[in-house]
Amino acid sequence: MSETQNLTLVQAVRDGLHTELARDDDVVVLGQDVGKNGGVFRATEGLYDEFGGDRVVDTPLAESGIIGCAVGMAAMGMRPVPEIQFSGFMYPGYDQIVSHMARFRTRTRSRFTLPMTLRAPYGGGIRAPEHHSESKEAFYAHEAGLKVVMPSTPYDTKGLLASAIRDPDPVVFLEPKLVYRAFREAVPDEPYTVPLGEAATRREGEDVAVFTYGAMARRTVEAAENLAEDGIECEVVDLRTISPLDREAIVEAFERTGRAAVVHEAPKSGGLAAEITSIIQEEALLYQEAPVKRVAGFDVPYPLYALEDYYLPSVKRIEEGIREAAEF
Repeated sequence: MSETQNLTLVQAVRDGLHTELARDDDVVVLGQDVGKNGGVFRATEGLYDEFGGDRVVDTPLAESGIIGCAVGMAAMGMRPVPEIQFSGFMYPGYDQIVSHMARFRTRTRSRFTLPMTLRAPYGGGIRAPEHHSESKEAFYAHEAGLKVVMPSTPYDTKGLLASAIRDPDPVVFLEPKLVYRAFREAVPDEPYTVPLGEAATRREGEDVAVFTYGAMARRTVEAAENLAEDGIECEVVDLRTISPLDREAIVEAFERTGRAAVVHEAPKSGGLAAEITSIIQEEALLYQEAPVKRVAGFDVPYPLYALEDYYLPSVKRIEEGIREAAEF
């Protein structure tokens, strides 16, 4: 039996990077302050000392350059893992993501693939200034050619990160910094993978299917446990990968319950909840007993810390949304 460690989510990121750097000499980590400083959240702490500056590379503060350099590395057969310090800083590199990362395989008729994993912490709740707290995953899920991963637990983080790095195509790997150090979980020391594109059921129930991912998964499970005291049993489905979505898991959970809610911290309009609702309408309409409830962020710029707790879906707001679906 494999040895395990009780790791936080950010420690699982570091463990996953260490495992893949040791396993494959083509893996290279690059980004601002990822080397000697160990990253702004210490996700790469110690990697520079062990693997050296040729494989854990400190870069200038230039997001387009970081991502563009990784595109070139990947096209030539390496497996770069660029880090952007906060997902809100990815926008200067958006042209590289859309015009090159996402299209390189198609543009070259599969002559070249881009085995690169673009990492960034996303989301709010840590009292950060502007551009540090966005949850704009729909930008990347909308772009054909990209896989988009959003883990919620330490175990999944290490396994999904390994799958992303080993994948022949580009992956955007968004890490929920709200729960970077919120809890610990047993994580195997040995290498392992968690498949991309497969959801996980965090709680079984027969009354309402609740779909979520990332930082909101933990709050959603807590809300479901509270509602169980009132006799409302929720099936909580953690999507884990939002592109591709696990359509089969979404449909199967909804067919068992006939009612659904979707929880994410991104703005409501144009968010993943709308896509999930559409999947339900297209593939399981005859099972529907109530409108699908969306519990999400508001359609405003992400607020500064005075209103941050009001903006993010709280456990109470999630409970209220699920209750509306259950009692319709």
